[in-house]
Amino acid sequence: MRALRSNPGYELSFNLLNPDPASIHYTWDIAIGIQSYLQPFLDKLSEFANFGVESQVLYYTKLAVKARKSANVNGYILSYDLLPHVINPIEARLGSHISTNPDLNFIVYLPTQSQSPLYVMDAEGNQSPYNAFLSPRWGGVLVYNTPEDGEVDNEGRLKVDMQEVMEVFVGQLRLLIGIPDQAVNVLHSNENCGITDWEVDVLFRSKTLENIASASSTLTSLSQLLAKIPNMVIKDDVAKQVYSAVEMIQLSKKFLAEGNIYRAFHASKKAIQTSEEAFFDSSLLELLYFPEDQKLVSFIKIQTNNKHMR
Repeated sequence: MRALRSNPGYELSFNLLNPDPASIHYTWDIAIGIQSYLQPFLDKLSEFANFGVESQVLYYTKLAVKARKSANVNGYILSYDLLPHVINPIEARLGSHISTNPDLNFIVYLPTQSQSPLYVMDAEGNQSPYNAFLSPRWGGVLVYNTPEDGEVDNEGRLKVDMQEVMEVFVGQLRLLIGIPDQAVNVLHSNENCGITDWEVDVLFRSKTLENIASASSTLTSLSQLLAKIPNMVIKDDVAKQVYSAVEMIQLSKKFLAEGNIYRAFHASKKAIQTSEEAFFDSSLLELLYFPEDQKLVSFIKIQTNNKHMR
C-alpha cells in the first residue's frame, strides 16, 4: 500500500541535491514550479487537507550506493535492488519539520560528471520512463540528467526544467495520498491541475469509507479493552468523545447516502479524531498500566515496609 492514511495536513518538502557544486552549475526556479504546476493541484484538494510547502538546496550530498556502468544504456544505472538504500542517507540531510502532520519528501538529484548519465531501473530491469522512483509513504526521487538542449540563465547556469520535474512529483503525490495512477500526463489535461473532478470525488469517497472503518475499529478496540478491565472508571470527557465518534460515524454514513461527499468526509475525519482521543485518553492509560489490583499490592507493600521501619 503506497497511500498514506487520511490526515488533516501534509508537509511537502522539495529538495535539489547537488553533490558537486564546483562542477555542476544548476539553478531551479522552485517558486515558479510550485505556483504554476503544484498549486493548482493543491487548490483542488483544499477541502481534503492543508498542505505546507517548503524547499531547499543541499550541496555535497551524494548517493550512498554505487551506480553500475552499463553498455545497454550507454551510461550508469541504479538497479531496482539498490533503490531502497538511496533514501536513508538522504533523509538524514533533509532536517526535521516541526509539525504533527506527516512529511512527504521530493528529491531532485543531479548526478556527478563521473556517473552521468544516470538511469533508474524498475523491477523488471527496464529503464524508468521518468527516471524516478517512489518510496511508499515517504516521497519520491527524480534523477535529473543534463539535457543536451538545456536552457541557461544569465550566469551560465543550466536551468532545471520545472515542468518536467513537477509533472513527476505531482504524479507521485497523487499516488501517495491515494489517487489512482493514470497512464496519461496528469498536467496536460484540459484543467491543467493534475486531477479531474471525478478523481476528487473518488478520493473523498474512498477516504471517507477508510475513515469510517478506522474509527469503528478504534471504538471496537476500546470496547474490548474496557471489557477486560471491569473496574475501570470512565470519565465523562471520555464518554462524550465515544458518543461523539459514534454520532459522527452515523452522520458520515447519512451524508454518503445523500451524495453529500464533502460533508461525509469531514464527519468521518471528526469520527477518527474523537475515537482516537477517547482511546488514548491519559486517564485510561493510567488505569491500563496501573490497574487497581496492582495499586492495592503496592499500597500493602508500602504499609508493611513502614511498619518494619517503626
